[in-house]
Amino acid sequence: MARKPAPAERMDDVDAVTGAVLTASRLLVAVSARSLADIEERVTLPQFRMLVVLSSRGDTKLVALAELLGVAPSTAMRMVDRLIAAGLADRQTNPDNRRETLLRLTEEGRRTVENVTARRRQEIASIVERLAPHQRTALVEALTDFNRAGGEPPAPLPDEGAGPHPLGWGDATTAG
Repeated sequence: MARKPAPAERMDDVDAVTGAVLTASRLLVAVSARSLADIEERVTLPQFRMLVVLSSRGDTKLVALAELLGVAPSTAMRMVDRLIAAGLADRQTNPDNRRETLLRLTEEGRRTVENVTARRRQEIASIVERLAPHQRTALVEALTDFNRAGGEPPAPLPDEGAGPHPLGWGDATTAG
């Protein structure tokens, strides 16, 4: 009969850590989904990712946007068309090259990203507030190490402004 590992052994077990991270990932996906609830009739999650990329990058060519999202340009164009129809993005001729079109957020698109970001941050903060101070410290240390190991830069603090990625995504292709 296999013995159950002692708690200290389980804490260092790659499978146990992986399981804990997967559970936390489910929680964060649920938080993300709830933060999009108010806009889900207008914007899908992939479209929201596009809004975040446009928010972080500013005026962007379609091909570059498709590449950042990991989709075909035709798929990106359909997404852009839907965002334009919803009043969240628009197209403009590139002033430096009149043959190119640049895509950008409208003011409503910018507010949408800011509102979803604020809701997500607020819900995460309410979860973190339930932890004891020593647990918060341990969580910051563990997640900082985890993010560093995964190559993800830190999310901006609220008083630092949105920074290049308003939801804290270091690479727009991982946004979600």
